Amino acid sequence: MNKSEFIRAISDKAGYTVKDTEVIVNATLEVIKDALKEDDKIALVGFGTFEVKEVAAKQGVNPATGEKIEIAACKKPVLKFSSAVKDLING
Repeated sequence: MNKSEFIRAISDKAGYTVKDTEVIVNATLEVIKDALKEDDKIALVGFGTFEVKEVAAKQGVNPATGEKIEIAACKKPVLKFSSAVKDLING
């Protein structure tokens, strides 16, 4: 499902116009991105938690040359799904 299909599905389920739903979805995504940029955690009970995790520096290997390289520490966004979502998926 791409973003357009996602917006249409929400529009159909919620009974809003596609245009109004698109505004809401885009605003929601912007709020999530802004919160993650500020290292805030967003917990949506029954769905999951968006947060930023610190990844430590590590050594890697350049697959083209076999040379060892240093991979810098970084932050990565993570979505941990709730047990309710996991149970839904796993039946």
